[in-house]
Amino acid sequence: MGIASDLVLVVLAGLAGGLLAHRLRQPLLIGYILGGFLVGPHFPGPTVSDIHNVELLAEIGVALLLFALGLELRFGDLATVRRLALIGGSIQVIVTAALGYLFFESILGWDPIPSLWMGAMLSLSSTMVVLKILMSQGQTASLPGRAMIGFLVVQDLAVVPMLVVLPRLGDFDRALPELGWALLQATLFLGAMILVGTRLMPLLLKRIVRWGSRELFLITVVALGVGIGYGTHLFGLSFAFGSFVAGMVLSESEFSHQALGEIIPLRDVFGLLFFASAGMLLDPANLIGSPLAVLAAVVFVVAIKALVLGGLTWAFGYGGITPWLVGFGLAQVGEFSFLIARTGVSSGALTQDQYGMALTLTLVTMVIAPSVMQWGRLLHAGWMRLHPPKVVVETFDLREGMADHVVVVGYGRSGRAAGSVMSKVGVPFVVIEVDHSLIEAARANGLQTIWGDASHAEVLEAAGVRQARLMLVAVSDAVSGRLAVEKARKLNPELRIVARALYPEHLTELANLGVYEAVQPEMEAGLEMVRQILTRYDIPAEEIARFTDTVRDDLYGPMWEGGFTARYHSILEEIGDSSPVSIEWFTVPAGSSVEKRTVGDLEVRTGSGAVVVAVIHGRAVDPRPGPESEIHGGDRVALLGTSEERLAGRALIDAAFSPRAPSALPR
Repeated sequence: MGIASDLVLVVLAGLAGGLLAHRLRQPLLIGYILGGFLVGPHFPGPTVSDIHNVELLAEIGVALLLFALGLELRFGDLATVRRLALIGGSIQVIVTAALGYLFFESILGWDPIPSLWMGAMLSLSSTMVVLKILMSQGQTASLPGRAMIGFLVVQDLAVVPMLVVLPRLGDFDRALPELGWALLQATLFLGAMILVGTRLMPLLLKRIVRWGSRELFLITVVALGVGIGYGTHLFGLSFAFGSFVAGMVLSESEFSHQALGEIIPLRDVFGLLFFASAGMLLDPANLIGSPLAVLAAVVFVVAIKALVLGGLTWAFGYGGITPWLVGFGLAQVGEFSFLIARTGVSSGALTQDQYGMALTLTLVTMVIAPSVMQWGRLLHAGWMRLHPPKVVVETFDLREGMADHVVVVGYGRSGRAAGSVMSKVGVPFVVIEVDHSLIEAARANGLQTIWGDASHAEVLEAAGVRQARLMLVAVSDAVSGRLAVEKARKLNPELRIVARALYPEHLTELANLGVYEAVQPEMEAGLEMVRQILTRYDIPAEEIARFTDTVRDDLYGPMWEGGFTARYHSILEEIGDSSPVSIEWFTVPAGSSVEKRTVGDLEVRTGSGAVVVAVIHGRAVDPRPGPESEIHGGDRVALLGTSEERLAGRALIDAAFSPRAPSALPR
C-alpha cells in the first residue's frame, strides 16, 4: 500500500502514544513523538517504509498550524510586541548563535565550521511545539503568548539568511548578493500578500459562501493556506511562514471564525504527523554513544535560551511572569533545525555523527519543552517569595478619599466585561494591568488605572487595596493570580476576593487561599445556554434554578462549607417560608383572534393571587409592568407567587389568549 499503509501506521501509533500521554497527564505532543519512535527505523517491530514521504506530509501540518494561528491573531495583536520581536528577536538570534558556537567549539571540541552551523540551529525555537502548548493552555492571546509568537516569527524569518550564508561561509562575495536578492524577493512577496490578500481573499470567500457549499468553503480555505505557503517557498521564505501570513491577512475579514472552525480538525491530524515524523528520527544510539555530551548540550540550550530570551524580554520593559514564561517557553531547538542540519550534511559541513547530535538535541528539547515552560512558572513563584522586587508603578492619582471600591486585577475580556457593568451602575473601581496596551485602552475609557504586576505589594498599595471592599482577580495565569491573592490578603485580611477559576481543580486552590467567591467561565456559559434552552421549553424557573444549583454545588462545593445548595436551603429555613414564593416564565399563546390585553384587563392578581412582574415583547423588556402595560400573543411573561398562584395565573392568561377566547374579557 506504500504511503497509505505508512499513514495508517503513523496515525495508530500516534493515537496510542496520545492516549498514554493523556493517561499520564502529559501534553499530547509527547505521546505523538513516542508513537513515531515506536514505528521508526530505530525500534523493532512494524516500521514506516518511507520516512521522507511522511515528513513531506508533516510540513503541511506545520503550515496548517501556523495558518490557524494567523486566523486567531490580528496584526494589531502583534503590534504591541513589535519592538521586542523585531529588535529583541534579532539580538537573540545573533547572541544565541554566538554562544552556541563558543559552546560547541570550546566545550565539545568541534571544528569552527560545524560549530557555526550548530550555533545557528540553537538560535531557533520550535514554532510547532510552542504554539501547541500555548493553544492547549489558551494562552496564545496573552502577553507572554504574543511575545513568544513575535520571537518565533523573527526566528523563522532568520532561516532564510542562514540557508543562504551558511553553505557559503568561505565565499562571502557570492553569498552577499544572493542574500540581498532573497531578502528583496521576500519583501516584495509580503507586501503583495498584505496588499492583494486583504482585497481578493475576502471577495473569493464571499462568493463561495453565497454558493452555500460548506465542502467547497473548506477546500478553498485549505487551498489558500497551503497555496500561499507554497508561494512563499518559491520566493525563498519558509512554507509555514507564508501560511501564517495568509492566516493573519484572512483574520481581518468576516470569515475568519468560520475558516478557523473548519481548519482545526485538519490541523490537529497533520500536526500528529509532524510530531510522529520527528519521533521517527530519534536514534537511541546517539544518546547511548555520548550521553554526557547530549546532557551538557541540553542543559546549555535550556539555560542559555532562558537567560537570553528572558533577559531581553525584561530589558524591553516587560515585567511580572512574562520574562520567565518567554525565556523557558522558548528554551528548545526548533523544527527548522532539521532543515538546516540536512543542508549541512548535504553540503559536507556536518558529519553523520554531528547530524545525529543535532537531531537528538532537537528532539530531546522538544520532548521536555512542556515541563520546561512549567519550570518558568514555578521559578517565578519562588523568586517572588524570596526576592520581592521593587517595582515602578505608573498610575493616575486615585480620587481623593477613594475607599470601599473594587480592585480589578486584569483588564482582559473578563475584566473589561466586569468594568463595563460597574461603570454603568456607578460602582467605583481601579484596574491593575501589566500589559501597557490594555492600560492605554482602559485610560481611553476614563478608568482609574495602575500599570504594574498585582503580585507586588507596592502595586496593590497604589490601588488602595487596604481601603477596598472587594478585589476581582480576572487574570488568565494561575500563578500570577495566586500571588496577587496572597499579597492582597496580607495587606487587607478582611478583603473579599472574587476570582476567575481557570479549571475545576483551581477552585480548591482558591478556596485554600481564602477566596470568597470564584467563577469558572466555561461552566457558567454552558449553564446559561442550557437555561435559555429550558426556558424555551416552558420549564418552570424554579425547576431550572434547582438543576443549575445542583451543578454549581458539585463544582463550587470546595468554595463553601456545605456547598451552595446547603446554604440556599439554610436561608429558606431561617426565614421560615415553607412554601417559598418564586418566579416562573412562560410564553403567552399566539395565533388567537385576540391581539393584545393589558395587565389590568387580565386581572391576574385578583383572579389568582400571582403578580405579573415582567413582560418581554420581541426585544423590548418591561421589567415593571403596570395595569396599562400590554401583553401580546407570543410574549414572554414572568409570574411571581406560590406554585398554586402561578398555576392559576397562567391558566387565566392562557384562557384569555386561546384561539376561542372572546374579543373582550367579561366585566
